[in-house]
Order: sequence, then C-alpha cells, then structure tokens
Amino acid sequence: MKNLKEAGLISPLIDAIKQGKPFLGICLGMQLLFTYSEEHGKHRGLNILEGCVKRFHQNLKIPHMGWNQIILNQRRGDKKKEIFYGIPDKTYFYFVHSYYVIPENKEMIIATTNYGVQFASAVQKENIFGVQFHPEKSQTAGLKLLRNFVSFIKEGK
Repeated sequence: MKNLKEAGLISPLIDAIKQGKPFLGICLGMQLLFTYSEEHGKHRGLNILEGCVKRFHQNLKIPHMGWNQIILNQRRGDKKKEIFYGIPDKTYFYFVHSYYVIPENKEMIIATTNYGVQFASAVQKENIFGVQFHPEKSQTAGLKLLRNFVSFIKEGK
C-alpha cells in the first residue's frame, strides 16, 4: 500500500474499478483489494472487497510454495463469463504466499484450496477478479485463465 500511495496509484486504481473496468489481482494484488491485512501489524487495504488477510498458522511450512489444486465453487454464475471457463475442477496452479484472504461475503469465492485450512484461492465480484496463485507460472491452466480474462475484457463483461 505504501508503494501504491507513493506512486499516486491508489485513486486511479479505485476509480478504474468503480467505473467497471475489468481488474485481475494476482497474489498480493488480490490481497490488496481487501479491507485490511495482518501482515507486519494491521494495515488498511484498498477496501474494494470486504474482508481481511491473515497469515497461515505457524505450524505450516511458510510460504505455501508449489503446486496445489483449486476446488471450483459449483454455485458460480454464468460459467462462460468467468476466468475458470474450460478449466477442470481440481486443476493444479502454482502458489507462493504466506497469507490468505477471508472474504466477508462468501458468495464471491469462486475457488478454494486446502493448505492446513480451506482458503479462498479465487474471488470474483462483478468486474473484479482475484487469484491467490500465479497464473503466469501455472503452465497451460494459467494461460487458459489469462485468456479467459482477456475474453472477459473483449466482451465488455
């Protein structure tokens, strides 16, 4: 948040999202969308999505690093308009993180992953998407997800 503030990017980011422009937050980018984080104390996020960011329990190997499965939420809306279209349930994606989001509105969770706790590994609210994993490091599945996001942009939601 400090770097975004110093670069003068907070207002433009929030304005673009509020105008309905598609946004994809990856890893820390997803975490910044939420109300606050407990990383190095309690710090405000962008507060675009309500919820918090918590650290994995100390008995787990941190960071959570490597391949892990995503479990798709079967209550998703129009599957053709979402980032997991054509990606099977339980597909592996590449993760590197020590913190995870806890959204207040569980309806926005479109995928979860288990790492000592079942956590939200992907969220969507209208034009806002967030993924905890790294699609750019997730080979074929990651490329498919990024293509789906580009299609979402091209179709104008």
